[in-house]
Order: sequence, then C-alpha cells, then structure tokens
Amino acid sequence: MNVNANSVQRADFTAIAAWVKPGSRVLDLGCGDGTLLRYLKERRNISGYGVEIDDESVLACVRNGVSVVQNDLERGLSGFEDGSFDYVILSQTLQLVRSSERVIREMLRVGREGIVTFPNFGYWRNRVQVLVGRMPVSDNLPYQWFETPNIHLCTIRDFEEFCRGHGVRILERIVMRNGSTVGLLPNLRGSLAVYRFEKAR
Repeated sequence: MNVNANSVQRADFTAIAAWVKPGSRVLDLGCGDGTLLRYLKERRNISGYGVEIDDESVLACVRNGVSVVQNDLERGLSGFEDGSFDYVILSQTLQLVRSSERVIREMLRVGREGIVTFPNFGYWRNRVQVLVGRMPVSDNLPYQWFETPNIHLCTIRDFEEFCRGHGVRILERIVMRNGSTVGLLPNLRGSLAVYRFEKAR
C-alpha cells in the first residue's frame, strides 16, 4: 500500500532508522514490497512484520525475506495484542487510509511509539499549482487527480493540530525537501514530513 520505492522517498528511511533502536520489534503498516522492513533489518537488526493487502506486494515481501500478514489495516489490528511492538510505522500511507484517526489509535495500541511519513500538501510548489487551478503533481504526489489513491491529503500544521486534539504527543519531527532537512518555514518549504509520536500521558 505504501509508495516508498522512489529515490526521493528513500530519504525518510534514514530518518526512521535513526529513531529505531537496534533489536526493536517493528510493525510496518501498508508495507508495500517490504523494502523499509528489509532496510531496518539490515541496518538496525529489527524483527517484526509488515501488513499489506495487495497480493503482488505480499509476494514481493516474501521474495524480500520479509514476514508479512495480508490484511486490510482499515479494519484494525485485532490480530495483534496491546503493546506487541516497540514501533509501528506508517510510511507514505497516511494519506491513503480512509480512517486516519482509527489507524493512528490502533498504531498506539499495539506499539509503544508510532512513526509516520507523509507528503506535505502545504509545500509551496503544491500551493502554487492549486493557485493556478490545478491539483498538485510532484515527486511526493506523483498521481494525476483522476488516478490518485490519495484520500486525505494534509499539511504539517493539519497533522500537528490533529495530534493535539487526539491525545497524541509528538516526540520528534523531521521535514525534508529533496532528501535534505528543512528548518525554516517547514510547512511552506518542506515536501515530506516524518514524525515520531506516542500516546499522550
């Protein structure tokens, strides 16, 4: 389900790996072909599973040596007990799910911490395309409006307001553009957001 195969999106792998402690148990939701889990196994010696619904992607996970459960994450994670994982990751998938609130709630039920990455709809190039009357198309939003799998696009500000209103405590944030970290005016200048969070205490 996730779209983490192209070179721009690979930049978030490095950020995620830096946050994941060696030997951790990880669940990757919408894991696609398992590339991220394989990357984390090689660099952080993690163990864990991917959750993916697409048949071809599940087969690709098996070929990549990644343990995968075929399931629709929109229906919840009832197959996993509370606190089963150290980290639950949703990489380039948040914008594809129908019930963002439910998915994030389930992430924090089965995992100690959550990590999400998503394209920032507030990025200035996206704003310019909207201003001239077009839906944005970019490296992080590569689809035309009529073929996009994206359901809920959001900005950095939107996501942070969501977290404040839903009992989610943000631990760390990295905003990127073309693989480089953006510090100044991130909601305007950053095209990809990466967050680590936990349930608010």
